[in-house]
Amino acid sequence: MVTAVTSFGRSGLYDWMMQRITAVVLAAYTLLIVGYLITTPDLTYAQWSGFFGHTWVRVFSLLTLLSIGAHSWIGLWQVSTDYIKQTGLRFVFQAFCGTLMFVYVVWGIQVIWGL
Repeated sequence: MVTAVTSFGRSGLYDWMMQRITAVVLAAYTLLIVGYLITTPDLTYAQWSGFFGHTWVRVFSLLTLLSIGAHSWIGLWQVSTDYIKQTGLRFVFQAFCGTLMFVYVVWGIQVIWGL
């Protein structure tokens, strides 16, 4: 049996399910933000800050941020394994993408929670 060492999940089915679950989270978050913007036409900084001051919005934003990281990692891993045939170049590309996603997630947590 062959196992993919660089895959995010345990199998292709697991990766497929993660892609679908994270896509649903991203769609729900998009609907929440667009819905809030539509229902608050004269949006002020105080209202926007108050909205993101709720713990449930911060938790949902964090879940969305983690979903973006997982979704993009699986997608970029699949693209890189399909189109970058040189092992060394593929490793460098995947290492760069993984590092960049880690930095963005840490930075996003810092922004969301004000740490």
